[in-house]
Amino acid sequence: MTKTIGLTGGIGSGKTTIANYFQSKGIPIYIADDEARKIMQSDVVIQAIKKTFGEAIFDNNILVRPKLAEIVFNDSEKLKQLNAIIHPAVKEHFKHWLAEKKDFPYIIYEAAILFESGSYKNFDLIISVTAPLDIRIQRIIKRDKTSREHILKRIQAQWTDEQRISKSDFVIENIDLEFAKQKTDEILKILKIKQKES
Repeated sequence: MTKTIGLTGGIGSGKTTIANYFQSKGIPIYIADDEARKIMQSDVVIQAIKKTFGEAIFDNNILVRPKLAEIVFNDSEKLKQLNAIIHPAVKEHFKHWLAEKKDFPYIIYEAAILFESGSYKNFDLIISVTAPLDIRIQRIIKRDKTSREHILKRIQAQWTDEQRISKSDFVIENIDLEFAKQKTDEILKILKIKQKES
C-alpha cells in the first residue's frame, strides 16, 4: 500500500523547492496549494465563496485573490470559513489522485497548513522544512514584492517551526540548498530501508 508523506513548512521556508527535488527523484508530489487554486475556479466553489464573502472580491466574475487574502489573513474566523469551503474539495481531489498512484511505494503531499488544518493526522510520516525567520522574510519579499508587515501577519497565522518540529518525523533545514538536498537524500535512504522492512 502506498505510504503518504506530508511535507510542510512556514511561508518562505522553501518547501516547494524541496518538493520539486523529491519529484526530481521520481516521487509523485501533490502540491495542495496549487490544486486549491484550480479548485477555487470551479463553479461550485466560486458560488460558495460568493455566498460567504460577497461579490466585492470578484471582478467580472473572476476572483481577485489578493482581496480575499486581505480579508482572511486579518480575520481568523473568515479564514476558517474559507478553509471549510476549500479543504473538503481538495481532500476529495487528493483521494482520486492518490488512487492513480497506487503502484508507487510512497507519495508526498505538500501543504502550508498541514498542522493548522489538522490534516497531518491523515499521513504516515511528516517532513517539516525550516529556515530562520529573517531568511524566510527576505525570500517572500523577493518573491511576492510585499511588505514585511504583511508577511509577519501571514507568519503569525501559521504554526511556529518549534511547533511543527515537535510533531514531525523528519526536519529539513533549508538555509543552504545543497545542504537541504543532502538531508533530503538521507531521508530518501531511510524511506527505502523502511519500505524493505515493511
